[in-house]
Amino acid sequence: MSMIAFVNGTIVDGSGRDPYRGFVRCDGDRIVEVSSAEPARFEREIDCSGLAIAPGFLDLHSHSDLQALDGARLEKAKQGVTAEVVGNCGFSPFPRDGHAADVRDFARGIFREDGDWGWESARDYLNAAASSSGATEVHALAGHGSLRVAVAGMRQRITTPHRERMGQLLEAALDEGCAGFSTGLMYAPGSSAGPREIEPFLSLVSARDRLYATHMRSYSSGLIAALREQIGMARNTGCRIQISHLQAAGRANWGLIADALGEIEAARRDGIDIEFDIYPYQCGSTVLTQWLPRWALDGGMDAMCKRLSNERDRHRVAQHIESTIPQGWDDVTVTGVRSEANTALVGSTLADIAKRWSSEPVEAMLELLLQERGAVNVVSFNQSEENLRALLTHPLCSVISDGFYVRGLPHPRLHGTFPELLGTVVREKKWMTLAEAVHKITAKPAARLGLKERGLIARGYRADLVVFDPDRIASPATYQKPEQDPVGIAAVYRGGRHEDRTFSLAGVA
Repeated sequence: MSMIAFVNGTIVDGSGRDPYRGFVRCDGDRIVEVSSAEPARFEREIDCSGLAIAPGFLDLHSHSDLQALDGARLEKAKQGVTAEVVGNCGFSPFPRDGHAADVRDFARGIFREDGDWGWESARDYLNAAASSSGATEVHALAGHGSLRVAVAGMRQRITTPHRERMGQLLEAALDEGCAGFSTGLMYAPGSSAGPREIEPFLSLVSARDRLYATHMRSYSSGLIAALREQIGMARNTGCRIQISHLQAAGRANWGLIADALGEIEAARRDGIDIEFDIYPYQCGSTVLTQWLPRWALDGGMDAMCKRLSNERDRHRVAQHIESTIPQGWDDVTVTGVRSEANTALVGSTLADIAKRWSSEPVEAMLELLLQERGAVNVVSFNQSEENLRALLTHPLCSVISDGFYVRGLPHPRLHGTFPELLGTVVREKKWMTLAEAVHKITAKPAARLGLKERGLIARGYRADLVVFDPDRIASPATYQKPEQDPVGIAAVYRGGRHEDRTFSLAGVA
């Protein structure tokens, strides 16, 4: 594409200011003019009458590390996403170092794909992403868990030489183009790492002014302690910190959100560069092994299965889960398994499965993990609507998908996050204005990531644009039928090129 103008639309420019009627003119991959004046006739123009024109949406927290490279995967682009950040929660598909098979085993529950995937370095991965036919621009964080497993395998305890090697690999990844570093401190074996291990890595991140994103050690009864741990490390290292998918999981813990927000606001007043993100749903999604004690996962899935086959160890694991799991058994639904034998269980809660198997729920959970060798995905009911509203509308919040693929029923956020925000949250519930919502998925995450000339409709910025109907945009994706495309999005342009694999203007009534 060369010169093209989007005319007669309502410009929601990403800054958070009020929308205004105007036109946007692009030349190649750049925006060259934005004006509220009556436009002259252009040789090529798109009539956006009745439609909004916004910057391309930026998903600051994604797990499409492998699928984003596949041109057939359009779940994000169909929502208006033109760029996404992968490598979150400590999971990245690089480096492999000396334990390639262990890295795949560690991350397979989040990345879904079997086979011999993986890249030796961040450079190799980013080059593959840049040359792929994927529909989004990919930015990557280096995952602490993957770094750790690549160097030391699936062991809990590591030595000083292991940590030194991890630092070397992280430094190389940052120098090769990684946007930052992530931890997943609820996922073994990274869950065994304390500040002594992590802070030297954060100093490397801080020195390069990159972003540190963390899936903290707890989002339930230990939420405040986990948050204080992260704030302390940010204070000691000077890093920019992003608290991933902030929430208080479990009904007994819902009252902690006000305290958590207070901790974050106090840290900001103290000069710490801290923000957070969340998806616009009350339910979360993860792997079922997350609720196991970390010692049960020491050595990987084979070692876990051996322990679950041992009566004494299994009893210890069951006691731990029953005393720590924040959700009820009716709150946790199985959404993905590896084997054909258990596919009929997809869509059932752990309470349902226990009844079917005539066992206690915790025993049903452990038996399912044993049969599936740990490869079980779940959706869990986590937080109140009141808390969700407080988080989404907070000025320090960016809105994310946190979406990932499963063999079964993915969380509807994979297909519907951004239309859900603009439709349900903005138009129906009126929790925030359209301009505020667009800001949280464009300029705000772009600034958080340190991206230049992204996230705004402004002269000189990249021509990443979404044209949508604010009166119609919505996501029909549900927990029972999550793989449904959004409605109300007319067109998506990335770098000035129409993503014709997604929508056309004729598709909007």
